[in-house]
This record gives sequence, C-alpha cells and structure tokens, in this order.
Amino acid sequence: MSKWLNVAEGRASEGLRLVLTAGVPGPWGEAAKAVFHVKGIDHVRIPQSGGRPNPDLVAWTGESNAPQAILGDEPGRSEWSSIIGLGERLAPDPPLIPADPETRAQMFGLIHALAGEGGFGWSRRLMLFTPLMTLPDGHPGRRSLGNMAARYGYSETSAAQAPARAAEIVGLLGRQWSRQREANRDYLVGEQLSALDLYWAAFAALLEPLPHALCPMPDGLRNAYDQGHPLIDEALDPALLEHRQRIYAEFLELPIDLGPGFDP
Repeated sequence: MSKWLNVAEGRASEGLRLVLTAGVPGPWGEAAKAVFHVKGIDHVRIPQSGGRPNPDLVAWTGESNAPQAILGDEPGRSEWSSIIGLGERLAPDPPLIPADPETRAQMFGLIHALAGEGGFGWSRRLMLFTPLMTLPDGHPGRRSLGNMAARYGYSETSAAQAPARAAEIVGLLGRQWSRQREANRDYLVGEQLSALDLYWAAFAALLEPLPHALCPMPDGLRNAYDQGHPLIDEALDPALLEHRQRIYAEFLELPIDLGPGFDP
C-alpha cells in the first residue's frame, strides 16, 4: 500500500506523487491508482479535499482538483489520457495501451466515453448534484456544492439530459462486452488487459459501489453512488458488473485505500 503524505511533504519529496480526493472513491482517481498499481509503479499519495479551495495544492501545482500525477519537477498531469501515458512511459510492461492501432483507437474512444467531458462519469456527477441543486438557495448543502456544480456545467437542462447520456454509454459498453465474450475474449478490447478494463472497474462504482468491507465510503455518498435510474438500469448488462468484480479481484488493490482514517 502506498504511503500518504500531506501537501508540504509531497512537494518536498521526489519521484511520483498522486493527488487523490481523501475519503472518496472518485472514479477518475481510482482509475489513476489502478494504472500505477497494475504497473507496479512506486508513488506516494497526497490528499485533496473535494470541492474546497485547497490553497496549498494550488500553490504547488496550479490546480485544486484531483487526481493529479506529479513526477519530479515535471508539470502535473490531471487528464486521464496523460496519466495513462505517464504510466506507459514509466513502466512499458505490462502494456495497458494496445499495440494494434485500431484496437488502440477503440480503447481510447471508449475511455473517453467513460471519463471525458460529457461522458458517463460527467453525466453521473450531474445526477449526483441534482438533489442538492433543487434545495433552496440558502441551504448549506446547496451552498457547499454550488460552485462545484457550476464548474462542471450543471443546469436544469444538462441534468435532465444526463440519465439518457449515461444510459447510452452503458449500453455501448455492454454491446462491446457482448461482442468480446462471443469472441471468447476476457477483456473489453483486444485479447489482454487494457486501461479500458481498469477505467470501467473504477467508473462502475457510480452504478454499484463495492461493499463496505472493500470500499469504506461515507453512507451518504454510497447512497448517492448507488442511486439508480430506470434508463440506466435498463441499459446495464449485469455481465459488466461481473467483469468489474473480476478485474478488481485479479488485478487491483483491495480493500480500496481512501487515505488515513478510512480503513474498513
């Protein structure tokens, strides 16, 4: 298990540092952890407070968000594609980017559908904001998330469109997984583990979080992550969740490490 340092300690250290939201299994952060874990890349972890200014972090990296991967004196990387690329550079074996160009393009396209702007994770996040954003203006819950919701493009229109968009992407992945199974393949693209399998495993938490013993998260957040929607429920192939379970069991760190004070 990787060591956790505060921002000042992380800034003074060398090597690879991974900034993660403390106490929350955010799918972007969990996917970044998965990349470095599968590749056996040593790193330390730096806690970030979700939705807060994080001034010490901004002073160091210029960003308040997580995840961020900072290698030595290089600029931090926060985009999912840059984090995957850094993992490949530091540890080419095992590869998580397919060598075949068509399979590679397919993998990156499907991860974009999961993790990119307007994708599955983005849409589910808008859905998580919706109950709080319908509270009265002076309500503490609305005040605490109002700025974050605005940062991610929340509006009544975007929130109303989010379930259909999320369902569309879940259906896309389900059809891809069905084709792979018909071809007697064990992974979402190609014939070996790729970054797509890791990203799906992490983002599936937004449909069904792992049990508390494996992922100790606050009850309110667990209920929000687990909140279903008829469109998504109809689109979801249960075999995708079975695949998530296998990827975690065979390749990933369990129980999930959410930082100091969040042991199961």
